[in-house]
Amino acid sequence: MATSEAGKQSNWDHSSNPEFLDYYGARSLLPETVNRFTSVRDKCLALLVGSGHPPTGALEVVDIGCGAGTQCRLWASLGHRVHGLDVNAPIIEVARQRAREAKLDIDFEVGSATALPYADGSMDVSLLPELLEHVTDWETCLEEAVRVLRPGGLLYISTTNWLCPIQEEFTLPLYSWYPGFLKRHYERLAVTTRPEITNHAKYPAVHWFSYYQLASWLEQRGFRCFDRFALIETEQMSWMKRAAVGLLRAFPPARLAGHALTSYSVVFALRQC
Repeated sequence: MATSEAGKQSNWDHSSNPEFLDYYGARSLLPETVNRFTSVRDKCLALLVGSGHPPTGALEVVDIGCGAGTQCRLWASLGHRVHGLDVNAPIIEVARQRAREAKLDIDFEVGSATALPYADGSMDVSLLPELLEHVTDWETCLEEAVRVLRPGGLLYISTTNWLCPIQEEFTLPLYSWYPGFLKRHYERLAVTTRPEITNHAKYPAVHWFSYYQLASWLEQRGFRCFDRFALIETEQMSWMKRAAVGLLRAFPPARLAGHALTSYSVVFALRQC
């Protein structure tokens, strides 16, 4: 690569470059994205209803790292009061425009996940979709999501899964299993000369988690945690599929294997009253 080209690449403005906005703007509208966020919303609501302390009326929901606002619009469409926050100003403008077009009143702000502009205990639901892995100070980010959550509220996290060799963060094979020093090497490349290895993400993944690690952290702070297998609806399944889910739930090694076969970690956590 010529020196001038290398210099140009090293100064890549990920947040405002049209490729970044086009990539994330398009991905946020894909049917699979909408279906996944709809499923997350419905599981969150079902868990709150069955918690023994279900909230009444419209919920206060914060989507931390909301991107183009797809998840915000899905909650707002049911009448909930939604707050979306992202560090990226151009993508927030996309979110605001889409909310206006959908005639939905959503509070979007540009801000940091490590210093949320919301009061203690002001939210019924805190959503952290695909964010925690990108924040250098991940514990402060998680503490902030917990701080704004009311007793009886629900925290949802989706993030990287180091147990699984297949992932979407880096376009490199088996990346989640790379040793730390090699991950640091590719992280540096991603924000300098090779932004394409993370699909031009401004903040490449720098942390890798497992469900067990996050659940342990949250349980120490008074949460009751559920993984993706605990919330699978089995009523419409064949007896063979129900038996497979039952095995996953009852047999810890099978559950561990299930986590190792899924490309990202998911935690639903109820804050105890």
